[in-house]
Amino acid sequence: MKKSDFYFDLPERLIAQTPLERRDSSRLLKLDRVTGETEDHRFYELPKFLKKGDCLVVNDSRVLPARLIGHKESGGAVEVLLLRDKGDNVWECLVRPGRSARTGRKLIFGDGRLTGTVIDEIEGGNRLIRFEYEGIFLEVLESLGKMPLPPYIHEELQDAERYQTVYSRELGSAAAPTAGLHFTKELLGEIEAMGVDIAYITLHVGLGTFRPVKAEDIEDHEMHSEFYIMSADAAEKINRAKSGGGRVIAVGTTSCRTLESCADENGLVKESSGWTNIFIYPGYRFRCIDGLVTNFHLPESTLIMLVSALAGREHVLNAYKEAVEKEYRFFSFGDAMIIL
Repeated sequence: MKKSDFYFDLPERLIAQTPLERRDSSRLLKLDRVTGETEDHRFYELPKFLKKGDCLVVNDSRVLPARLIGHKESGGAVEVLLLRDKGDNVWECLVRPGRSARTGRKLIFGDGRLTGTVIDEIEGGNRLIRFEYEGIFLEVLESLGKMPLPPYIHEELQDAERYQTVYSRELGSAAAPTAGLHFTKELLGEIEAMGVDIAYITLHVGLGTFRPVKAEDIEDHEMHSEFYIMSADAAEKINRAKSGGGRVIAVGTTSCRTLESCADENGLVKESSGWTNIFIYPGYRFRCIDGLVTNFHLPESTLIMLVSALAGREHVLNAYKEAVEKEYRFFSFGDAMIIL
């Protein structure tokens, strides 16, 4: 299949720049994956599509305030984005401007509370930086760092917690698992009271999630890898739903990719952790998930390809066309879909 097979025209005004005041007041488009029929709802109506015995799987990864603004020891502004912890206080980073980050160069943040030395330039233009600080690194980062918002969001976020899910707890993502941003604690409580299990898994979202597909033949696209954790408790809940006739409904493409990476041929999972670079596009046979809660994605992205694998490319593109006509809000702070 071609990248252009997943193109749709999206007016820029529909790209949501700020979150709604109430998380669960966003719109929710229900898409029947078999017939392609759609219905308009609000996110707080989600429980009507769930039933006792189902398992809702959410990604509890928490976004690092991984954007650091500082300067070179010799002067001149620099911006560093933390991408991956390599151990021993060394991080793989994206640095702007790149010429500011030659090997051996020292960078200073927060009046010297945090300093970094570039120790290597690696393939793809990223840098390895060794940081020095007093105290606990994550606490220093919480006080100095800013949220690494997606490149299509141009407005400053007033409340950093709005780019975190209400159940986020495992620090490590460079971007939010945005399908989960619609949930409130009250809505989660209502869902659990129905007899629906909520399984918490972790996949640390990398910036590769925003990397465009450059290959025209999508099978030539090289997918980025991300670290996941499937706990014993989550595996038990997921397997209980699969074995008992319930449905496993992933919240977000990150949860979906984790489940499909862990599942055996019968759709069952077990406690595990590791790296996944699974690329799901039409033709893929799903082993674990029966439904998906997701946001509206970029044209020609790996995310719309995943959604198309679940519901069919024509059904998805028709639903997106309808969403544009009805002025649904798109991307991270936008509205949601449920595909069943």
